[in-house]
Amino acid sequence: MLDATDLEIAAMRAALAPLGDYVASIGMERPLADYGKEEVLRLVEVVIDAYQANMVQEHERLAAKERAFLEQRLATPPLPVSGATTRIPF
Repeated sequence: MLDATDLEIAAMRAALAPLGDYVASIGMERPLADYGKEEVLRLVEVVIDAYQANMVQEHERLAAKERAFLEQRLATPPLPVSGATTRIPF
């Protein structure tokens, strides 16, 4: 991945623990070359699932933060502006 964002790097790091758990469950002493096709596919699935779950969780957290900010801004009565009849609440 070229020029990974901070969000992507965090998601990659979040995949390390599930990856380690999976490798430990099939035997840490085994070299990757000895993995069977199904074991490799499961390894890929574990990593992708953990990566995607972290990305979704972080996007939801950021969306909630933005939503709270906008709701707070919209709930705040606009300040009177001399000579203006309308005001954007930002």
